[in-house]
Amino acid sequence: MPLQNAAQLLSPVPPGRAAPRPAQLPAGLRPCSALRSSPFPPFFFFFFFSPPPLSPLPVFLLLPSPRPVCMHCLSPKMVCETKIVAEDHDSIPGAKKDTIIVSSSQMWPTLSGSPSSPPAPLGTPKEEPKRDNVYIREFHPSEQEVVRRIFYEGIMERIPNTAFRGLKQQPLTQLLYALMAVMCFVVTKSFLLTCCLPIFLMGMRYYFSRKVILHYLDCALHTDMSDIEQYYMKPPGSCFWVAVLDGNVVGIVAARGNEEDNTVELRRMSVDSNYRGKGIAKALGRKVLEFAMLNNYSSVVLGTTAVKMAAHKLYESLGFKHVGVVEHYALPGMTHSLLERMFFQLRYHRYRLQLREE
Repeated sequence: MPLQNAAQLLSPVPPGRAAPRPAQLPAGLRPCSALRSSPFPPFFFFFFFSPPPLSPLPVFLLLPSPRPVCMHCLSPKMVCETKIVAEDHDSIPGAKKDTIIVSSSQMWPTLSGSPSSPPAPLGTPKEEPKRDNVYIREFHPSEQEVVRRIFYEGIMERIPNTAFRGLKQQPLTQLLYALMAVMCFVVTKSFLLTCCLPIFLMGMRYYFSRKVILHYLDCALHTDMSDIEQYYMKPPGSCFWVAVLDGNVVGIVAARGNEEDNTVELRRMSVDSNYRGKGIAKALGRKVLEFAMLNNYSSVVLGTTAVKMAAHKLYESLGFKHVGVVEHYALPGMTHSLLERMFFQLRYHRYRLQLREE
């Protein structure tokens, strides 16, 4: 065959036609120099340099045009992801049937540079925060000042309660104050003085309540609360306990046995105001009941001048029965003067819990 005819057969342009203009590539793209200078046809590179298939199924490459463009020359926006689909996942190296989810905190460090905590495994419920654990143990001499502080603050709370709340339980005193208001209006004919009289009466009640209770505190802090170890820590008849929460003493209670009637008296129960509502007082009361049963006492008794109903409900929840009340109870240090009787009245409630019959 003549060389001219052979050149016509290998030429991509038929004779008699003008040679086509080269294909216009998108802006910013140029043909790969390896393809332009290679004597081999374009499909040769896809056949020899394409990665081996990862599955036994055939992989089809769809070419968009007869003149391929090297993917290394394309912009990142024009490169498409290729998905390999296989029926058998085990045939793909590294493929697993179980799904593993990795959070972004494991892939990139946090902005603050602090190490991120590992994510909780799937299907595992989050642990609830542990509740505060309160335990009761015997008093130690090094806790003397803390115990005295808790006792002092608990008694001081009774000053406004006795002065104001206690008036609700004294109908005769309310009638006396009402008569005084009427007499004030009749004598002075002044609404202003009559309206100021209740303020004066409440102020007098607070003054005398503070005076009497402070005197009672002084007596208590100089008797049994002055040396708790000497007064209460004498087994088997008496004991003193403290409630400990997070390493801090938050409550106190004492038990003192009486051999004459085989009873135990619950005394000095008080809880720090910052730790109330956690069941500490009930745990202290149960400790006294346990002490009484272990030492074969027949009953547990207590007396209280508390005005708040929460204290009375606590004793009833422990099983105590209200056995009586003493009107106009006299605390140590009271003078029993006329003004003191008029502006300070105290009720003493008695409770008893029978453990066994005599």
